[in-house]
Amino acid sequence: MEIKINIRNEAGEFAENKDTARRLRTGTILPALRGGGTVEFDFAGVRGATQSFVHALVAEALRRHGDHAMDSLFYKNCNAAIKEIIKTVYEYMQESLD
Repeated sequence: MEIKINIRNEAGEFAENKDTARRLRTGTILPALRGGGTVEFDFAGVRGATQSFVHALVAEALRRHGDHAMDSLFYKNCNAAIKEIIKTVYEYMQESLD
């Protein structure tokens, strides 16, 4: 099962709402990973995101599903700032899991 999430449609041009991230995490992301699926986050049209949004979106998935999540969560159309935030969240999660 391949799930595609359009972040602009879900969170707007600036992704900051942790409630939106939580809804996506619990309703879509975690069930997809439990079922062995993949999730693609499309950031087209999103000019920025907060680190807390990205953390709320994927941290629990990384904690629960480890390597499977690392191999099954994909990001596209991210600008440089969003890429850096995603990288920071992944680095933090890797350090906390070690």
